[in-house]
Amino acid sequence: MHISDKLREAQKTGQPVFSFEYFPPKTAQGVQNLYDRINRMHDWGPAFIDVTWGAGGVRSDLTCEMVNLAQTYFGLETNMHLTCTDMAVSKVDDALDTAYKAGCTNILALRGDPPRENEKWIAKEGGFRYAKDLVTYIKKNYGNHFDIGVAGYPEGSEDQKDQKILMEHLKEKVDAGGTHIITQMFYDVDNFLDWVKTVREYGIDVPIVPGIMPIQTHAAFLRRANHMEARIPPEWTKALDPIKNDDNAVREVGKDLVADMCRKIIDAGILQLHFYTMNLEKATRMVLEELDLLPKDGTPNTRSLPWRQSLGLNRREEDVRPIFWSNRNKSYVARTQHWDEFPNGRWGDARSPAFGELDQYDIGLRGTNQQNIELWGRPESIKDVAQVFIRFLNGELKTLPWSETTTTSETIPIKDKLIDLNKRGLLTLTSQPAVNGLESTHPIHGWGPKGGYVYQKAYLELLIPPYLIDELCDRIEANENMTYYAVTKNNDLRSNAPSDGPNAVTWGVFPGKEIVQPTIVETVSFLAWKDEAFKLGSDWAHCHDHESISRKLIGEIMDTWYLVNIVDNDFHKSDAIYDLFDGMGIPDLAKAVPGSSLLINGHAYNNDEPKTNGTMPRMNNVIQPSPLRN
Repeated sequence: MHISDKLREAQKTGQPVFSFEYFPPKTAQGVQNLYDRINRMHDWGPAFIDVTWGAGGVRSDLTCEMVNLAQTYFGLETNMHLTCTDMAVSKVDDALDTAYKAGCTNILALRGDPPRENEKWIAKEGGFRYAKDLVTYIKKNYGNHFDIGVAGYPEGSEDQKDQKILMEHLKEKVDAGGTHIITQMFYDVDNFLDWVKTVREYGIDVPIVPGIMPIQTHAAFLRRANHMEARIPPEWTKALDPIKNDDNAVREVGKDLVADMCRKIIDAGILQLHFYTMNLEKATRMVLEELDLLPKDGTPNTRSLPWRQSLGLNRREEDVRPIFWSNRNKSYVARTQHWDEFPNGRWGDARSPAFGELDQYDIGLRGTNQQNIELWGRPESIKDVAQVFIRFLNGELKTLPWSETTTTSETIPIKDKLIDLNKRGLLTLTSQPAVNGLESTHPIHGWGPKGGYVYQKAYLELLIPPYLIDELCDRIEANENMTYYAVTKNNDLRSNAPSDGPNAVTWGVFPGKEIVQPTIVETVSFLAWKDEAFKLGSDWAHCHDHESISRKLIGEIMDTWYLVNIVDNDFHKSDAIYDLFDGMGIPDLAKAVPGSSLLINGHAYNNDEPKTNGTMPRMNNVIQPSPLRN
């Protein structure tokens, strides 16, 4: 969606919106940490983000990568900065093509700074001299695909202080095709509002987005203000100088000063705020909290779908996903990007070459071995492993090998049941409670347009030891409302699903629309997820030394246990799926260590014995989705 359309919609509704700016970090670790931060800040509800472009194209490849990631994986509307100073036309073409293919529809067209080593800057042959030239070029080659933002300078630019000349340049950029204005940072709100009046008097009527710089520390505040030659109001100096050596106090006072400035802007009828985050989040969050602009429990949910939607070029219309990847959004998007027939409702089948090798998708465990050991410890028994899952459910851990995100509010109604399963050594990966006709604006379960009702079936995915699989399958099949899939790393697949087709586990009913079924369970995607799930567990094992108990323990779980998903098709019930496990578990978790009967064979189960209780014959070492057990 074009940014200018979002801004006009905000003016119509009277609801303030905000956006964030990020810049490409200099180190690989910095890049990964920023992705984590962008992902967290996504949940605050920004209207868009923008990503800066270094002078002369420095780190420009990383800018393009960040835009692609934000659009495709995080589902964030992204505005790509593009400077034209000292840029060959071919470089501009490459950047625009990359943005187009990523699904990006917004560009902030800037002149940029001339190289400092040149005493007298001369545009490259055939290149661009001014931002208006870049705006004209984008419009000529891409028509209305890109919404083009331009820069505004309420206090003058570094090389031009004459506001009359700057205003003429601004009008030229807008007349060439600029659709909105994003301003340089400022702290003098009265001067900004006077500048806005002047802009309107020049006949420029596109939306204006003020640039807001939160205050992190006193030194950084002065450095940035001086660099941008931004005027600091005397009352700000009076409030901040006495506490300049106390960073926490500076952030608290700075929060109030910046929030008051934002309120004056909003009261003046400008409902858009653009935060220069400097790749940090705390000070920005403090301002948004002070303005009461962050989502909070009890507010109506405005998600269009129950999962984070990709804004990649070919994925904007995607409205169905398998539930298995609910906690690994990036992995799902990466792996299905080229699956056969995507996004036309299906994903091909397991024989498709598009399934490929896992390594090419970069979906393995993140972090160094030492970081992961510090996070999840050195488990030496199933009890230790289960405790990692329990700590995650209790919010003490932010991630698991199978989950890139923390638990959500949706987990609260079933949290105690999940913890109970893990206490018995049954390791839960993904789950959802049953939902029977809640309003689509419900703060936790709601999604889709207003006036609708949403539903979902109870779902549970977990890892269980092989000696429990026969009993569990029998219990599931004794309940006519339950369907399941169970599979080992080596493809011993069992199921009672009536077909290989999809089973909708989430759906919504909305006025004037067909029933929407955005989350499904199906054979083909489950088998693809199986490979990923066992690889993630194996990666966790390989964080530990080759001869360590931890490596052997986690490795044996991955090599011998079953990955099981269960759907209770009676969406009126949430508890029945957990009743299946009454009395079931590992007898002594503390003694379940590598090589123990409790961990592997135990009871009457023998991995080499054929099944004699009517179950489907084993399907070792080859994926055969059918025939399935009926």
